[in-house]
Amino acid sequence: MVEFKSQYELIQHTRESLFRFCETLSRSDYVKEVETFGGVSIRSLHAHVADCYRVWLGNRALGKSLSIINPESVDNVQEMREVFKKTDALVYEFLNEFKNKWDPTIQASWQSGSSELTELWLFTHTITHEFHHRGQIVKMGRQLGYIPPKMNLAKP
Repeated sequence: MVEFKSQYELIQHTRESLFRFCETLSRSDYVKEVETFGGVSIRSLHAHVADCYRVWLGNRALGKSLSIINPESVDNVQEMREVFKKTDALVYEFLNEFKNKWDPTIQASWQSGSSELTELWLFTHTITHEFHHRGQIVKMGRQLGYIPPKMNLAKP
């Protein structure tokens, strides 16, 4: 559905502002584990967001066998941008595959069992999940002494 592709483009533009903010961080702060956030780093949250897309859209919806991203394998923000280029390709593959099939449910493994989920739910879950962690990343940056710019949804 063309609307979902347009929506995802807004998400990509908005993600760009977060990447630009992260590029102002020192590498050591990008990978620093922040105790007030359970010992995770900004880098590990970025990898976790990409993994959400990979697991829900790639593995569960498209039936792929994509491995989890090891955050330590991503050395800096530029490498994380490359991870998200692959993520973008996966999202567009998902959107193309299900462009006319948003209502049917699929069986998806969930915790110790399975659940019937629609493709619309899967897409909505992944994008809202990204924005949840975006807020955490900005908050972590503040705690590390950085002043982020306004982080609103990008305008079309």
